[in-house]
Amino acid sequence: MLNIFKAIIFGIIEGITEWLPISSTGHLILAESFIKFEGLSEGFWDMFEVVIQLGAILAVVVLYFKSIWPFKLEKSKNGSKSITTDKQILNLWGKIIVGCLPAVAIVLLGIDDFADEHFYNPMCIAIMLIVVGVAFIVIEKMKRKDSKVNDIKDLTYKHAIIIGLFQLIAAIFPGTSRSGATIIGALLIGISRTVSAEFTFYLAIPAMAGASLLKILKFGFGFTSAELAVLLVGVIVSFVISMLIIRFLMAYIKKHDFKVFGYYRIVLGIIVIALLLAGVIS
Repeated sequence: MLNIFKAIIFGIIEGITEWLPISSTGHLILAESFIKFEGLSEGFWDMFEVVIQLGAILAVVVLYFKSIWPFKLEKSKNGSKSITTDKQILNLWGKIIVGCLPAVAIVLLGIDDFADEHFYNPMCIAIMLIVVGVAFIVIEKMKRKDSKVNDIKDLTYKHAIIIGLFQLIAAIFPGTSRSGATIIGALLIGISRTVSAEFTFYLAIPAMAGASLLKILKFGFGFTSAELAVLLVGVIVSFVISMLIIRFLMAYIKKHDFKVFGYYRIVLGIIVIALLLAGVIS
């Protein structure tokens, strides 16, 4: 029962931090320093912290289903039904796939395993929290009021590949934030805050689903009933919280910028370094 309670906590953390540009992986790794599962298989945590993202992905699919599902069932005048495809949405998926190609290359080259081994530690997380926090503040102060791209349909393939390249930073350095890296990349090339966030949500679907599948295959399907219950609770909680946070973020950035998240990251990074120096976490 205690592990279920811990899964709820991790699900809340994932649902909040996956979409706010403050690093879900960083927060989960830091939380795991204080809260640990007990009596579960070796390697369960490494799988759990990735697969829990499936709940966050499902929230995007539910909220944006009409915007990302290209197949429509239409009824003709004579009463017959036929399936049509929305070319604009198919074109959007082309951009999403292009934006995910750099992340796929990271996996194929095995760079993600190298990153896991060398960079997944509290000090690296703290440094990246601060660095990206500063980047958000600087970029927002430099940003012009008028953006070049204010609608998702005006996003080009060139934009998509540039944003995808920024995803590489997050894939290698925990604490960067996948959403934070892609939003920074989008802002730098003149994309509005709302379009930046929306395209980041879409990029997450194949990127996070693929990462979750790889982790499950690596861990295997030999879950105990306790492990399955813990995983399902984490995913469900992450889905519910993600639904709320995505709505909040899209409403927030219509009137505000991302600087507040930059300040939060800097403060958190400093706290983590202080905890490390004090020996509270290692």
